[in-house]
Amino acid sequence: MRQSLQLRLGQQLTMTPQLQQAIRLLQLSSLDLQTEIQALLDSNVMLERADDLQDTPVQPEAQAAQLAADVSAETEINTAAADHLPDELPVDSAWEDIYESSDGATSYSRGEDEDWDPYERYSGASESLRDHLYWQMRLTPFNDQELAIATTIIDAISDSGYLSLPLEEICQGLQSEFPVTLAEAEAVLKLIQHFDPQGVAARSPAECLLLQLEMLPEDTPWLAEARQLVEGHLPMLADRDFNGLMRQLKVSREALQGIISLIQSLNPHPGASLSSDTPQYVTPDVLVYRQGRSWRVELNPENAPKLRINSRYAALARRSAHGSDADCLKNHLQEARWFMKSLQNRNETLLKVATCIVERQRDFLERGDESMRPLILRDIAETLGMHESTISRVTTQKYMHTPRGIYELKYFFSSHVGTSDGGECSSTAIRAMIRKMIQTEDSGKPLSDDKIAKLLGVEGIQVARRTVAKYREAMAIPSSSDRKRLV
Repeated sequence: MRQSLQLRLGQQLTMTPQLQQAIRLLQLSSLDLQTEIQALLDSNVMLERADDLQDTPVQPEAQAAQLAADVSAETEINTAAADHLPDELPVDSAWEDIYESSDGATSYSRGEDEDWDPYERYSGASESLRDHLYWQMRLTPFNDQELAIATTIIDAISDSGYLSLPLEEICQGLQSEFPVTLAEAEAVLKLIQHFDPQGVAARSPAECLLLQLEMLPEDTPWLAEARQLVEGHLPMLADRDFNGLMRQLKVSREALQGIISLIQSLNPHPGASLSSDTPQYVTPDVLVYRQGRSWRVELNPENAPKLRINSRYAALARRSAHGSDADCLKNHLQEARWFMKSLQNRNETLLKVATCIVERQRDFLERGDESMRPLILRDIAETLGMHESTISRVTTQKYMHTPRGIYELKYFFSSHVGTSDGGECSSTAIRAMIRKMIQTEDSGKPLSDDKIAKLLGVEGIQVARRTVAKYREAMAIPSSSDRKRLV
């Protein structure tokens, strides 16, 4: 085999560590960015917050005087605490049971749990449905067999509050532990169905509504008729067959309206009121407000803390010539400079993109969703001379606070639909117009999708019926048959 040397020319894109860091910071949300900054502050001695005081050398005389003052103050505190010290502590009591912690907050024993959070009890997470039912079960005088049945039933209740398994399967699952009969399981189920929330552990929507009707006072208007409707004519109510309901119940239109109002006051999903989901909080990255006739765009100062290089450590790094310590300080200094530069680029890019969006969507800020202009990523990218991927990164999980509310930057981007005069209309504006039409429609004769498409055509917006249906479903608006009401 003959060996030879060949020279080839080519181009290759190499991403430097600085570029990789800049791209990663660009796509981080505000919370993730704060976590990233705090992690670097903890690991890099060169980096510090600008609002932190610089370390100043302490004179020996001042240090000795401060130490003497601290010792004197500690002696006075210990003497005052000894005056109130009881002779004997209660049996099996701890120091935290008698005294509060030094910071004034009650001390809680964390035991061996290293993940214990002292602020967990103040978090926004609410009690789950099963926990709420277990708490009521423990307050009910059940024997061992009934307790096993009740536990199995509660485990089979879905998040919406309905029993997801037949009682026959529940009984079969308990046969190895207790010889449970169907009548015994039914009796325990009846007790659980009277737990809070009302209507829980029902096996069907009709049973759920009947359980709630049983809790109402007997003198409630239209109570008997509502029970009759739920027991035998609930499908007719779902189909909005009001004329058939009036014939079956032998009531007038006004009476049927009162019956339906009573049923609509009930909760068909009793478990939805109890959720264990932790609320998600959003901190805006950009603040937009009106100043005179113009709109001002600023970064949220709480999301972008000011960082700086520690001057004392930087001077020490410059004075150090060689050695492992000197190399470590220089590496930390270089890392801190790269990070601050990447953070500055992120803030500048975010501000440029947000300012460009506000300039394009000024009509939305002044008049609302119906004035939203069509906008795509390419429009912003061409205006700022950036790549579409950069615009996509900087608008993901970034939020803007406006006088109309807090919106994700992605919200301002939407496709367009042609108009009869050759112009363009944003899909967001079309959805707002559809929502407004449905809100002002006659509830007795709601607008169909075809009728809404024709009304939009009168406004010069040419959309098909299926497009209207797609927008309506995206806004979680029921169909015209489901929106029909008895007037």
